[in-house]
Amino acid sequence: MRWTVLSDNRRSDGSKLLTEHGLSILLDTEQHRILLDTGASDLFIRNAELLGIDLDTVDYVFISHGHNDHAGGLRYLLQQNNRTKVIVSPEAMVGHYYSKRHGLHSLTAEWPDVPKERLMAIDETCEVAPDIRVIARVPHVHPMPKGNEYLMVEDKQGNLIQDDFRHEIALYVDGLLFTGCAHSGLENILAACPWNVRTVVGGFHLLDNHESTEELVDLARRLMENYPDTRFFTSHCTGDNAFATMRAVMGDHLQRFGLKI
Repeated sequence: MRWTVLSDNRRSDGSKLLTEHGLSILLDTEQHRILLDTGASDLFIRNAELLGIDLDTVDYVFISHGHNDHAGGLRYLLQQNNRTKVIVSPEAMVGHYYSKRHGLHSLTAEWPDVPKERLMAIDETCEVAPDIRVIARVPHVHPMPKGNEYLMVEDKQGNLIQDDFRHEIALYVDGLLFTGCAHSGLENILAACPWNVRTVVGGFHLLDNHESTEELVDLARRLMENYPDTRFFTSHCTGDNAFATMRAVMGDHLQRFGLKI
């Protein structure tokens, strides 16, 4: 199994790849080629071209939730790939999402028309294809990221209410768990995953200056205690200070990913 970052906030020194506030990762397994989110624009396609990757060969595209920094590039992929199947929560495609951080603004993606035969609308945990499993409707037993306080969704009456992230799903393939932004909380997603997790990849939505140092240290300790054989890879919506605080506890069990060439 191999995964390649195509869109992210960060890149390695000297990289020729482009950055944006978005996330897209190409996952290659022995059986499938899966695109994990599509970033905010067509940037992931341009980076794939720089890397010599043909996205026409993508079998499945997985959209973790309805925000435009993860689903904004889907329409560009479907313009060039006429066979990939789209794995997504049906609620993600119809919701209107907003952030109050730095002033009220929309987070709603521009959704393309997805042919019915290619749409895999998922609203419960299940296996969608051999070795591809989706975790949905994550129970919120453990703490949620404090950065969620800014995130809103429009209700049926047009009022903005706190987003409960019922539109967020996670993907599990052969020991790898992709969290998207982990708005539901990393611990909650792990607890909801009934399969053995060796690797976690994605954003953790631990924005700097939200969780206290003590809260981050406690989280890191719980992850080490409860998942001692799991490696965690993060970037995108995990702040630099949050990452450094947790890495001081977790060591090589926590790694930063980014764009490389």
